[in-house]
Amino acid sequence: MPRPVAGADEVLVRVAACGVCGSDIPRMLTKGAHQMPIICGHEFSGHIVTLGEQVEDFREGELVSVAPLIPCRRCDQCLTGNFSRCRDYDYFGSRRDGAYAEFVSVPRGNLLKTPAGIDPRAAAMTDPASIALHAIWQAPPTIGQTGGVVGCGPIGLFAIQWMRLMGMSRVLAVDVSEQKLEQAREAGATHTFLSHAPRPDVPGCDLIIEAAGHPSTANLAIRLAAPGGHVVFIGIPTQDVGLEVATFNHMLRQEVSLHGSWNSFGPPFPGPQWTTTLEKLGSGELRWEFMITHEPGLAELPETMGKFRERNEFISKVMVRP
Repeated sequence: MPRPVAGADEVLVRVAACGVCGSDIPRMLTKGAHQMPIICGHEFSGHIVTLGEQVEDFREGELVSVAPLIPCRRCDQCLTGNFSRCRDYDYFGSRRDGAYAEFVSVPRGNLLKTPAGIDPRAAAMTDPASIALHAIWQAPPTIGQTGGVVGCGPIGLFAIQWMRLMGMSRVLAVDVSEQKLEQAREAGATHTFLSHAPRPDVPGCDLIIEAAGHPSTANLAIRLAAPGGHVVFIGIPTQDVGLEVATFNHMLRQEVSLHGSWNSFGPPFPGPQWTTTLEKLGSGELRWEFMITHEPGLAELPETMGKFRERNEFISKVMVRP
């Protein structure tokens, strides 16, 4: 591919690190992207190589984190600050070329300054950590409550950490993998269990994040809710999700509230979800390095994606290093 050229209100970024998102797996292996052909990759950080002539508040060589959504800023949702619900957005890695590449041209409005000394891999984790925070803010917890996370991929692991940082005294974690539950305990989960094993007697959860996107986990998340509890769905399903009678009755009788959560953005764009996350990653309060299991270069990326297809080894977070 030719090297991109930065426009007047853009910068050219040399990609330092780009995380593989769960949404990239079907996008690259099965269903394709919104626009084809395309370079995927949207969780990234990098160093500025070239400044567009209208960009004055950044400098060459500066490490930046990049918000992947490019809102239209004209629709009713953008005008009310609900950028995650933009009706006519662009997006790195699915609607325009992304960061499984050496260089990306980035609009000025999508750049975020990073804390001094932060690891570029941490800066590339801002997107999944912000998604977890955006979901939790759909029904903010109070100190001393009990949280739950169903699906302990990177977003779920960040959700556990946010819950503990916000003062939740207990956090339950559920997954199909014992290795992911081990990571959940490292993230701060106080109770863990396998989703296919008999469930021990566990406390009801005031707030549950469903981050797996499977019909069985959707039903489980609702049934884990305490009376008056909140369940926030961020897992993306690939099939119809139906509620079992017992699940529906629990929701009905216990007055459980269900919420959808999409992306991670707020006003002023990209929002406090992103600035708060970068602050906590920079301070070390949000831990991230224990999640990374693979760090391929671009040449190794096809083989790494094939491992997702085969599922013959444990993979948590893949961090591509162009």
